[in-house]
Amino acid sequence: MKKADLSGIAALAASGKTLRKKRRVEYRSLPSKSILNRCANPRMPFRWTINPYRGCEIGCHYCYAAYTHKYLGIEDPSRFDSLIFSKERAKRLLRRELEKKVEGPIAIGTGTDPYQPAERRFETTRGILEVFSRGSGHTIGITTKSDLILRDIDLLGTIAARNNLHVSLTVTTMDEALARLLEPRSVRPDKRIDAVRQLRWRGLQAGVFSAPVLPLLTDSAEILGCVAEAAKRADASYWRANPLFITSATRERMMPFLEAQFPHLAARYKAHYRRGAYVSPGYRDWLDVKVERIRRKHGLAGQIHVGSAASNAPAGPMPPVQQSLFSDGCA
Repeated sequence: MKKADLSGIAALAASGKTLRKKRRVEYRSLPSKSILNRCANPRMPFRWTINPYRGCEIGCHYCYAAYTHKYLGIEDPSRFDSLIFSKERAKRLLRRELEKKVEGPIAIGTGTDPYQPAERRFETTRGILEVFSRGSGHTIGITTKSDLILRDIDLLGTIAARNNLHVSLTVTTMDEALARLLEPRSVRPDKRIDAVRQLRWRGLQAGVFSAPVLPLLTDSAEILGCVAEAAKRADASYWRANPLFITSATRERMMPFLEAQFPHLAARYKAHYRRGAYVSPGYRDWLDVKVERIRRKHGLAGQIHVGSAASNAPAGPMPPVQQSLFSDGCA
């Protein structure tokens, strides 16, 4: 699509500058008019979302948000993890927007990981946290797959002293080899669990999400139990798990991956998701029972704090995060 044909956020993306190029990733700036986005769906556990980046370098094969690059005029979903946009003036924008007395829980990292590799260079997320460290009275949830969050542990402590802050580390499996297949550029699962341990040791609210649970890959009692046991040893505030939700872009990424790595499962996935993006109701009920049993076994049956953002879909009967977030412009 030609630049002259673009409008809205796509036109802004096209006007951004290339910040750096690596062998497989290009970083660009994204001129932004807002950093705090309202989530209009009242059934979500948060009212506002912040995504410091567009695109996510971690490259999870099950990523539901890959389709959102279409809003930037980029049709190829594979570009979601190779073309990363860092939002310009995020710190200044948030400071200005919070002056309007924003009310309701704020979720950071609902569409892209706020501590993905780009954060080491651009520190867009850190700038956002610096703003929150100077305010009070907010409920803030952060979701990530990276122990890079420990870089900001002192800053998080300052925020928690004056706000209701909670951090969720996503861990789909403790099997390092399987995690590397599913999430090619993510931090090792044991390092994520250790991040929870260190956050809890500092007195912060921190828990673990096994989201998404992939049918026939990470849904066994053994795999889920290992994550829950590790979460318990780390003194996690909670552990929850939710099944995979497949958008059309997810299907484009996930099916070729299954056919290459787990060809015996490809047909069964097509059957599970034959009616669309949602797993069959029977499977969801079966998983809910299993997860609740594991939670109680390990003493992790407490409630997740309002404002947390799961990595593929929220807990309980609410509709998937991505359906409401991005259709309502909350990315």
